[in-house]
Order: sequence, then C-alpha cells, then structure tokens
Amino acid sequence: MTKYSAFGVALKRGAVEIAQVLTISGPNISIDTADVTEHDGEGWEEVVVTILRSGEVSFEIAYDPGEATHKNASGGLLYDLVNRQSQTWTITLPSSPTADISFTGYVISFEPSMPVEDKLSASVTIKPTGVVTLP
Repeated sequence: MTKYSAFGVALKRGAVEIAQVLTISGPNISIDTADVTEHDGEGWEEVVVTILRSGEVSFEIAYDPGEATHKNASGGLLYDLVNRQSQTWTITLPSSPTADISFTGYVISFEPSMPVEDKLSASVTIKPTGVVTLP
C-alpha cells in the first residue's frame, strides 16, 4: 500500500494558488438519514439516506495583509468574504496520478491570530455549495 506525505498540497482559488497555506482540513463529507422505523418492524432502527452534506473546508495561513490572495482586494480571501462571492476551489493532493478535490464555495470566516510569541496567521473557513468532486 502506497503512503503519501501531505507536504506539497495546494489550495487554489480558480487557477491561483493561495499563498502560505500551513494546514488544510476537509471537506468533511457526510450523509443525512431519516428514521423509517415501523411499529410492526423487528425492533431495530431502520433508516434511509437523504442529503449529502459537504461540510466545510478549513485552513490556516501565514497571514500577510499585503499578499494578493489574502487581502480585501479582488482576488483575495477577505474580498470574497466581504463581497459574498462564491469561487471555484481545488485542493490538489501530492499523489500520482494527481488527485484533486474540487468544489464551488464561499469564504464564511477569516480569523487572524496575533500571539506575541508566534507568527501572524489566520484561520479561514470555506463552505462548499453543490457537488464536491472527490478523487
């Protein structure tokens, strides 16, 4: 069984890679269920599956307020958040052949962190909408 390092994963907004990404989590795909247990059944819970949930994609960046892919100007994460704009996103995994996770989504949070003893960073969350394409 082949094993892969996570080093080299890329997060792209359209064709442009988001700069200085430190970690990425998600999307956390799940499926809802509806209880269809009958009174005259065998006494075990019965379910049917309903809606696929795309969850969220969260990532941390080494935040650079002047970086084009970070700031509140066209092409930046903050711009997408403030202007409520959806974008096409791709997470490219470092495997062979290349495996991509792609989706359309909205930046729904951007939280800078400024500890005295550490780097300037930001946690960002994207909420996918519609189909998430998995490798």
